[in-house]
Amino acid sequence: MSAQTHSDWRGLPEAARGATLALGNLDGVHLGHLAVLAAAHQARPDLTLGALTFEPHPREHFRPDDPPFRLTLLPAKAAILGAHGARHIIALPFGAELAAMSAEDFCRDVLAGALGVRHLTCGPDFAFGHRRGGDVHLLAAFAEANGIGLTIVPHVTDGEGTISSTRIRRLLQDGYPERAAAMLGRDFEIVGPVTHGDARGRTIGFPTANIPLGRHLEPARGVYAVLARLPDGRMVKGVANLGRRPTLGGDPVSRLEAHLFDFAEDLYGQELSVALVHFLREERKFPDFPALVAQIQADAQEARRLLGK
Repeated sequence: MSAQTHSDWRGLPEAARGATLALGNLDGVHLGHLAVLAAAHQARPDLTLGALTFEPHPREHFRPDDPPFRLTLLPAKAAILGAHGARHIIALPFGAELAAMSAEDFCRDVLAGALGVRHLTCGPDFAFGHRRGGDVHLLAAFAEANGIGLTIVPHVTDGEGTISSTRIRRLLQDGYPERAAAMLGRDFEIVGPVTHGDARGRTIGFPTANIPLGRHLEPARGVYAVLARLPDGRMVKGVANLGRRPTLGGDPVSRLEAHLFDFAEDLYGQELSVALVHFLREERKFPDFPALVAQIQADAQEARRLLGK
């Protein structure tokens, strides 16, 4: 089942109220976030399972000039949470009103009043309210006073420390998608509409589906072995370049150009999810177009080998 997403916390349908709720920004929905969601279900399996998050990410509100950093945009985040059992996603619109709301008012008006929550789960570092004035201690006092259950879920760790969105972003930027995938519990995906490129790839037998990065984090520039998920759910293996194409004169912004193996259907305007499975090489400028073509052919062969095709 898919989860229903709600942004109007004042006008929630009754089915979304009275839930057991996981709290957090949940960017990436990594193994730590999934542990918080699982704890919400385990604490009250008799209740509807939901997640409360913020959209846009508060950092996007407070620091709008920062480079894009998101691991998952809301539709992908909701889909992942839904696949793990959440029935309702409360995506609170994060703007001036919510930024100014005190932690106490947030607990009283949003959590208890509008949402009628019965149980809450969060990580030990969860902070909320004006200037992040609320923490798990304030939340615990509020929950106890109002008969609401609360579970503080310990950090999920691996051999190198706490699993976090920050660590995952750094690994992707450094060209380690496999290590990022281990913390996400799945491959990192860039999701977006297929847009028109300059059709240079068609002239050399490597047509590409071009996807703008939008608000996604820009991983290491270079060439990747990828798995693309089509709108109808089919999975297609391929090779993709992420970057600014310096050999072809350079682009002002980076984009993802994915060549799907043994595939000739028209995807323009459709939404494609492209998982970055293996990093093959860094982006570099070639002396001429034939040299670039030769490297593309070698990249495609290597991607087929790594993907088992």
